[in-house]
Amino acid sequence: MTQMMQTGGLQRVFWWTAASLLGLAIAYRFLSYFRSPVVLGALILIEVILAGLWHFEKVYFPLLIVVFVWAGTNMPIAGAMGTARWLVLGVGAIAGTFLWLREKHQSFTALHLAAFFVVAEALVSAIVSSDPYGSLLKVSSLFLLFLYGSTGARLVIAGREQIFLREVLRGCQIIVFLSAFAYAIGWMVWGNPNSLGAVIGIAVMPIVLWGFLIAETSYQRCWSLVAILICIALLYLSLSRASILAACVSTTVLLICLRRQRLLLKGALLLAILLGIGGVLEPSRIESFTSTLTDTLLYKGKQDEGVLGSRESPWNDTVASLKQHPWFGSGWGTSDIGRKVKFAQISVLGGISSADENREHGSSYLAIAEYVGFIGIVPFAFLFFLVLRMIFQICLWMRRTSNPHHPAIPLAMMLCAGLVHAFFEDWMSAPGSYLCVFFWAGVFLLNDLMPEHQSLRLKAPSPAHPRVAADMLVSTR
Repeated sequence: MTQMMQTGGLQRVFWWTAASLLGLAIAYRFLSYFRSPVVLGALILIEVILAGLWHFEKVYFPLLIVVFVWAGTNMPIAGAMGTARWLVLGVGAIAGTFLWLREKHQSFTALHLAAFFVVAEALVSAIVSSDPYGSLLKVSSLFLLFLYGSTGARLVIAGREQIFLREVLRGCQIIVFLSAFAYAIGWMVWGNPNSLGAVIGIAVMPIVLWGFLIAETSYQRCWSLVAILICIALLYLSLSRASILAACVSTTVLLICLRRQRLLLKGALLLAILLGIGGVLEPSRIESFTSTLTDTLLYKGKQDEGVLGSRESPWNDTVASLKQHPWFGSGWGTSDIGRKVKFAQISVLGGISSADENREHGSSYLAIAEYVGFIGIVPFAFLFFLVLRMIFQICLWMRRTSNPHHPAIPLAMMLCAGLVHAFFEDWMSAPGSYLCVFFWAGVFLLNDLMPEHQSLRLKAPSPAHPRVAADMLVSTR
């Protein structure tokens, strides 16, 4: 027995030694490849993805969001992140599907069926497109996004709804303060002003305001109030009309539905008082400020063309394209009319290349109509109807309970802001945009967070300002 044990030990030592020598030989043979930043970056990315898969439910969704946001900013290696985001999304969609199918309680609703028909219609439009290869690539990215939202993203909130939304709130507050610091030192981290306004107005402002309403201590309330004031300052800095309108609509809907009209009036009154004091102290400055604000914010320097003058040209081009391809559209993600914009893109190999970007449509809804035509717009209309129905149900639930603690509320307000903003910007049909990822991931998450139907049939509304404890959160499906 002892001799057999010694023989087995010698065999293990032999195999470990042989494996080590083989590994050293391979490393020495391909040592030159490890000196390349591309190879090292790819290895680091693979390690990060594997680590995210190891803790998929808690880590992978934040990883996906970070990569997509990084790719859309002016931070270092943003070009490399632009390539890495598709790998992260593809791996997340495939792994999320297998993990979701392994769950005992699987559920797919009309929303997921509508998303499937949307992808199918986009595929049909891609086949008849003038650039079917490029269009099919864009359809595949839309399919991966919807697949991940229908499966892997739902694992993030399973059994940890409150924790997840608290983490999202904390992340939004960090984004606010880091963005304020970056712009204070002159670093335009979000790129153009419209991107800054879109991030703050759609993804951050509704969630930060919700954090103020559910604050349990004076410290949390003050922290949230400072974050809200910074959001207002960043929105003013962006001068993005669509973002400001989206933030105003979501804020008004949230406060009115929660019966917090007094808070809304106090905010408006405070703003009016500050403007009045400024007008009394320095009348010339306030007059100059009003004139500049009107010319820059409302008319974008084009007073002769009206308030929507900057949108008239892309809208006309989109309508002209829709007339040429009325039934199945020009193809998903492609357009054969109007001026295309060229932009410089940092390549993953370290160089800078020029690429064509689809022209501006001036509206996400017009862009979708041009891509898929009148026949293809039917599944999209049904999908948007389901999203609006969820938002309406949440608003009705808030109005009848005045309870701000439900985790579906911030997601519903974010989607509300996104639907308003999409009237004037075309990001909703671009899966490469972090706003598109925010929005559609929020749609699938909200579908699982909807309150029970019985809660929408209360006999009488609760008081206007109830003190609801966090532990009295209404159960979700």
